[in-house]
Amino acid sequence: QVQLVESGGGLVQPGGSLRLSCAASRIAVRLSVMNWYRQAPGNQRELVAQITPGSTTYHADSVKGRFTISRDNAKNMVYLQMNSLKPEDTAVYYCNAQTGSEYWGQGTQVIVSS
Repeated sequence: QVQLVESGGGLVQPGGSLRLSCAASRIAVRLSVMNWYRQAPGNQRELVAQITPGSTTYHADSVKGRFTISRDNAKNMVYLQMNSLKPEDTAVYYCNAQTGSEYWGQGTQVIVSS
């Protein structure tokens, strides 16, 4: 079955960086719309970044200039480079794939705190 497995979350101080990874199996990330969502406690899940099969990217205003989504077709992986992290970036981050069907990973926790 399709699997999306996130990794790379953790505890980081404000201003720090993390890189999240999403390893996909049984789908080709280069042929899918790949998204990173996040959900903070008490909040709705929100779209953070997207990359399309044509390599068009989208970043939410709240992360623009700090986060970058990218894709490695050979490794079938998607990444989210997160720089200049803020406490308000604290959330569970989810990898999402849209291929006609929709798939979700299990999430990885990011905590930004001093």
